[in-house]
Amino acid sequence: MSRLDILKTNAESIIGDEDMMERIRAGKKLKIKLGVDPTRPDLTFGHMVVFNKMKQFQAMGHECILLIGDYTATIGDPSGRSETRPVLTDEEVQQNSETYLDQAFQILDENKTTVRYNSEWFRKMDFSDALSLTRQMTVARMLERDDFAKRYASRTPISIVEFLYPLIQGYDSVMLQADVELGGSDQLFNMLVGRALQKNAGQPEQTVITMPLLVGLDGVKKMSKSLGNYITFNDSAKDMFGKIMSINDETMWDYYRLLLEVDGEALKRHKLEHPMEAKKHLAVSLTAMFHSLDAANHERQQFEQVFSRNKLPDDMPVFSWREIAGEENQLALTEVLSRTKLFPSKKEVRRLIEQGAVKLNEEKADDPFQPIEKPEQEHILQAGKRIFVKIVA
Repeated sequence: MSRLDILKTNAESIIGDEDMMERIRAGKKLKIKLGVDPTRPDLTFGHMVVFNKMKQFQAMGHECILLIGDYTATIGDPSGRSETRPVLTDEEVQQNSETYLDQAFQILDENKTTVRYNSEWFRKMDFSDALSLTRQMTVARMLERDDFAKRYASRTPISIVEFLYPLIQGYDSVMLQADVELGGSDQLFNMLVGRALQKNAGQPEQTVITMPLLVGLDGVKKMSKSLGNYITFNDSAKDMFGKIMSINDETMWDYYRLLLEVDGEALKRHKLEHPMEAKKHLAVSLTAMFHSLDAANHERQQFEQVFSRNKLPDDMPVFSWREIAGEENQLALTEVLSRTKLFPSKKEVRRLIEQGAVKLNEEKADDPFQPIEKPEQEHILQAGKRIFVKIVA
């Protein structure tokens, strides 16, 4: 497979591929830019798609720059959103930046990665510099961007600072003199702005490579923490394995292709397997990347014990009744589960109960206010497919 074929693998679009290959054939060590805004403390499997592409460039010996958008994170990229992002404090951005690097280097080669921060140049700019930058883009051009156009048409507010975001991301490419920029397909507009600004600055225009957006656990929308359909690099082996097993069969093949980078022939072989076996193989492979093969196989064994043999898992969390209820001898089901701190909110607990997804001692419990008595020995509670809790006297 040629170098271009390798770099085209899984890419959704490449703009300027001929320029890129001409530079490679000339023996130039390319500067590959991948920007991430540390808006949340965890990276998701969606980030792995573009990290995998950068890793290919690393293997070819190019300079790979992981640009931490510590300055842009305080603005927020509106890509694919219908509203303005909340503003983060400098302290939140710094904490998130540190965790991003720890997580990113689980995929990328730390020794072959240059880390830069866009605050290096933006904190030195004054207002006249910002005005000079805005002169390079028109409002009409900005409204060509799909999410801006939709919000403008629906009269949803768009702040001026959001208009500046594509310019800021594009200016990063000028400052880094990037030869290639990587990003999700929702970043195409921003990366094309980078090409325009480089041209205005008299620089060679960067090649733009967009990668598909990974579908989340719901099998419909892109993976996003705000939508709750995500898997993070920091998930426990138990949660990671269980979440992967929860995706639908069609989504599974995208994970094989985009995360494990399985080629066409191998994918055909997996499609000949029973879907459940193929999904277990996927879950073991991905969980082992962030934990260990032993941990991944242990979670497979626990999964099979619960779902295939209808047995209880060996390692469910255990709480004493005193931890949950104090001196009380009776407590509502919603309170019992929410006090375990295993759920994001009491509202989520109530939703699971009302949907019939909760069992008490193997019997369905669908009343949020059902009284739970102090157990003589123990209670076993199951919520959804993955959460088991033992409460002992």
